Amino acid sequence: MSGKVYLVGSGPGDPELLTLKAERLLRTADAVLHDDLVSPEILALISATAVVKNVGKRCASKSIRQEEINFLMIMLALEGSHVVRLKGGDPFVFGRGGEEMEALRAARVDYEVVPGITSGLAAAARAEIPLTRRRTASAVAFITASQAAHYHTADWNRLAESRATLVVYMPGRSYGAIARRLMSAGLERETGCAIISRATTADEQVCQTTLHELERLAVLPPPALLIVGEVVRGGVRGNERRASVWDRIADGTCTRHPSPAAHEPA
Repeated sequence: MSGKVYLVGSGPGDPELLTLKAERLLRTADAVLHDDLVSPEILALISATAVVKNVGKRCASKSIRQEEINFLMIMLALEGSHVVRLKGGDPFVFGRGGEEMEALRAARVDYEVVPGITSGLAAAARAEIPLTRRRTASAVAFITASQAAHYHTADWNRLAESRATLVVYMPGRSYGAIARRLMSAGLERETGCAIISRATTADEQVCQTTLHELERLAVLPPPALLIVGEVVRGGVRGNERRASVWDRIADGTCTRHPSPAAHEPA
């Protein structure tokens, strides 16, 4: 009897942001194939009897090929196992979930997609930056720095003209290149920016600045993402709690604060 594969999003890192369904599947799975960035606290939920394998893909390091991951999922399911393919964030937001779904379809393996909170949404919430706001931003664009590196001038122009909030995943060390492209495309030098590193974890850091100062910002540890748009200035933490960061950002400084983000009652 064939098993089933669950493409599960583990969220941004905080185990309390894991969905109830994801937790149940981890506790009952026969096998778990997980990304490298899934937090230890979430991995601790896996059944002690399950087969567990790290199949994470990291930049600049040797890692398992996507075809091998597909093969493992399919073979385990055909052997009758219930398999959790555990991904950081959401499977369908820069998580190769579409590729893995197509492989499962081609092999006629039963599967289900279980969404998770993508890091772009979690990071914005932690920095208290509303990605959309009346009269300021009515659209959001999710892009990756690796994709952006291949954009033509027209692509950058369209992004700038849209006035959408830009959420750039995996910016690496490309802060300056991204800023220059966006300013050349027409965004104002004073457009607000925020870099959020390791959102929702104990090591979280948030830096806020402007496009023309972005290149001078010290690179924060991965995983990190960049948010660009006028909504950045509307963030509660940007205006009230981090005024000093705006003054000192030229030195590459930023602010660190513990997770979770809940405000203490007055």
